[in-house]
Amino acid sequence: MTRGTVVTALSGGVDSSVAALLLQQEGWDVVGVFLRNGVETPRSACSLKQGCCSAEDALDASQVADRLGIPFHSVDMESEFTRIQQEFRDAYSKGHTPNPCASCNRDIKFGALAKLADAMGADCLATGHYARLRAGANGMKLFRGVDRKKDQSYVLFPVAPEVLDKCLLPIGNLKKSEVRKIAEETGLPVFSKPDSQEICFVPSGDYRDYLEKNGGLGVPGRIIGPDGEELARHSGHMGFTRGQRRGLGFASTRPMYVIDIDPASGDVFVGPRQATGTAWAEVDGFQTFGESHSANPFAGEVEVQFRSAPGGTPARVEQTAASAVRVQFLGPAESVNPGQGLAVYLGDQLVGGGWIRKAGHHVPFPA
Repeated sequence: MTRGTVVTALSGGVDSSVAALLLQQEGWDVVGVFLRNGVETPRSACSLKQGCCSAEDALDASQVADRLGIPFHSVDMESEFTRIQQEFRDAYSKGHTPNPCASCNRDIKFGALAKLADAMGADCLATGHYARLRAGANGMKLFRGVDRKKDQSYVLFPVAPEVLDKCLLPIGNLKKSEVRKIAEETGLPVFSKPDSQEICFVPSGDYRDYLEKNGGLGVPGRIIGPDGEELARHSGHMGFTRGQRRGLGFASTRPMYVIDIDPASGDVFVGPRQATGTAWAEVDGFQTFGESHSANPFAGEVEVQFRSAPGGTPARVEQTAASAVRVQFLGPAESVNPGQGLAVYLGDQLVGGGWIRKAGHHVPFPA
């Protein structure tokens, strides 16, 4: 007797492949699903790194399904991916810093997958993310993956709690080296495939290339130094993001960073690293995981994470509305930008997260 049916996202990479294998070994009837994004990825780019949605990845996912002897479906998600790309461009046009991977998890890798699972009559869904889930009295609780260098809990902050309630994350208790070893020992053909490093629709790794080919770089303007002096001219404000140091287009005797962007005029303001320090942030679209609405999970000091790189910053969080919080950073917080996601942790538990709407009051950042 099986444990039930689980629809598993197969990206063609080693993580999702091992996730499907482990579920099969645990007695689940696994159905593999590849989510196509419709983006043409040059073969030269595919040869350098793993993607997650290219034609080559689809072939790898199909071969893994054949090896496991499980049903396999390739599902067209081009329209959903198109909305993610538009959201990406819109964010840069506003001078914000987007997180398309978090949006993709919300809308596609979990959101759309949950709908597919329901349509197929499956009991649950699964992915190969490095994060852990534990059942709590008020729904699933979300935790960092055991492998802290690969932890992906942060990019799950916008996934609907009711979707996580039906989700399995089989590799969250494993380290990457263990995942590769399992794949090699069981003969999965992708055991040595490189990890994905870039945004799937930006195969070159340079978001400015993508923007230039898809609507342009926005409003040309000035690059203005800390004393109000014009340092250079640029061809479009969307080619910059707060905190950026390289590729500013001018020479300086000391490192300079993007401090602010004015989308209306196109002006980009730069200054020393100390000026990137941020004291507070306002967060919208905030939701909690596995916590009672009557409880206050944010009492006292917590840790917050506002970019995908592992690690967090001590902070205090105050709930200002049903789905909004204000964050006061208690440690160095460099280049906290509107458009980024912010996740709140108590130890290894991700208790809530949302989207940064506003950040400010730059404070001195330790050199």
